[in-house]
Amino acid sequence: MDLYPNLIREALTHVTYAGTKKNIIESEMVAEDIRINGNHVTLTLIFEKETDPFLKSTVKATEAAIHYYIGKEVDVEIKVETKQLPRPPKEEFLPNVKHIIAVSSGKGGVGKSTVACNLAIALARLGYKVGLLDTDIFGPSAPKMFQIEDAPIVAEEVNGRRLMVPVEKYGVKVLSIGFVVSPEQAILWRGAMACNALRQLIADANWGELDYFILDTPPGTSDIHLTLLNDLKITGAVIVSTPQKVALADAIKGINMYENEKVNVPILGLVENMAWFTPAELPENRYYIFGKDGCKELAEKKGLPLLAQIPLVQSICESGDAGTPAALSSETATGLAFINLAQAVVTRVNRRNN
Repeated sequence: MDLYPNLIREALTHVTYAGTKKNIIESEMVAEDIRINGNHVTLTLIFEKETDPFLKSTVKATEAAIHYYIGKEVDVEIKVETKQLPRPPKEEFLPNVKHIIAVSSGKGGVGKSTVACNLAIALARLGYKVGLLDTDIFGPSAPKMFQIEDAPIVAEEVNGRRLMVPVEKYGVKVLSIGFVVSPEQAILWRGAMACNALRQLIADANWGELDYFILDTPPGTSDIHLTLLNDLKITGAVIVSTPQKVALADAIKGINMYENEKVNVPILGLVENMAWFTPAELPENRYYIFGKDGCKELAEKKGLPLLAQIPLVQSICESGDAGTPAALSSETATGLAFINLAQAVVTRVNRRNN
């Protein structure tokens, strides 16, 4: 059989690229370097970026189309090029970020995202350059808490790469998978897919220069945590818990994860959230609904500092739902508590660096 470039191109018109719903010839994905040597065909496919989700399937479909429409005896060699420069190695992720703080909890429902968002805002109010990454792929909270659920994802060209631009509000640069997924939509991803999406939010975004990069991690210990620990040089972790014994039992697991000799991330301290309930009409009263000083006692037992005790007041919930977190005001008890938490974290990071 005589092979020639136009015969190859004709076969490739039957290969549809899922990203454009057009064939790869119409999508201008086939380079002009088709080489034929007897029954050996070499061609190059061009993709926008190396993380293209349809890359492997398109390469396989291209080879299959040549075998089906021309002949199985054709030996096909397909090379791949990308328009965008490849992602840097993980050692170079976030090169302009000074400190990475993981805010974690052993279980859900203890207010970890509330603490993470308010900590980020409080640090910004203290004059630091701050970024917040919502790493909870399956239950993102940051878009609602910052009232930026409808914020569009914008990309810009930076040194030959197309990078996402974090949404900035209250002096904090924010990114979350919640920006690209409907709030009502369940994310049915396996661990590898979720971890790849997380890496894109980290490495394929223009975070710029930051003093503090806050990671709002999902509850428990999971693939997401392993990805963060493997890819980033985390300065330290802040563990959030309520005083309740059930929550404290899970908080211990979170502490052990970071203190594991294979991980060895310093625990900056513990935050006792929902430490007591104070009704608005009785601001001097304290009701210990979930127990008293449970997190404080755990910190003493583990030889760790208690960074803050955050009271349970209705305004925290309301301000979070309204997208105006409590840390925006230092005139309230809760707002002041988050400012004090931010100052305590800065102190602990400085001591850790020294």
